Amino acid sequence: MVDVLDNKRAATRFRILVQIAERQPAVSQGEIAEEVGVTSQAVSEYIRELVDDGLVEKEGRSRYRVTKEGVDWLFQAAGDVRRFANHVTEDVLGAMGEDAAIATEDLEEGDIVSLSVTDGLLHATPGDDGPATGVATTDADAGTDVGVTSFEGVIDLEPGSVTVLQVPAVRSGGSRAVDRETVVETCDGADVTVATGIEAVVACRDVDADPAVTFAVGEVAADAAERGLEVTAVATTDAVGRVTDVLRDADVSYEVLEA
Repeated sequence: MVDVLDNKRAATRFRILVQIAERQPAVSQGEIAEEVGVTSQAVSEYIRELVDDGLVEKEGRSRYRVTKEGVDWLFQAAGDVRRFANHVTEDVLGAMGEDAAIATEDLEEGDIVSLSVTDGLLHATPGDDGPATGVATTDADAGTDVGVTSFEGVIDLEPGSVTVLQVPAVRSGGSRAVDRETVVETCDGADVTVATGIEAVVACRDVDADPAVTFAVGEVAADAAERGLEVTAVATTDAVGRVTDVLRDADVSYEVLEA
């Protein structure tokens, strides 16, 4: 565990190494001092320590470069900072904040509610039987929105996945070259169908599977899968990479099929 948040000196060391990585190889100690809020002499001492520790190498006068070991250290430190930030925003502030849910029954302000996700939407049910609970902050009739706060526990949610159905570009036959039965089966088996590219949209509409969205498809598919939905993303060949890049970055499970 990197101790970048344990004390001011560790945090300053982290920030200076980041500044070197950002500015290398020509490093102005004065600029770093101004950015970090310490003296130039202090920056010089920190850099000397980083060189001694093998995290930075000196290439000449005012020329430094972060070593492989330094990059590895930065990745580890940044990961620790990110995990701490996630803990603050999700566990600490999340429990203090307020969110909206759909009331499954009539609720009154102050009621304890169990939280669940259905069709990708947060629902609140009277009682504390669920693994995740909260407190209603408003009155609400069944089927309407209710404010919820004081979250405790974890919602039992199995992540969904995405099937990316690849449709040829128009120059290769477009929607006319797809296997209609494959499109029907793949779209019918999904909770949500999205499409990107004219050929893909036409292929969906041709089998009465009108897509929910036709833009920002990767982002929508990833968000829906994270909410537990099974998604079919129909994409023209030229757009498949843009969709899968987003899914990969979001660590969403997916497979690519030919239409």
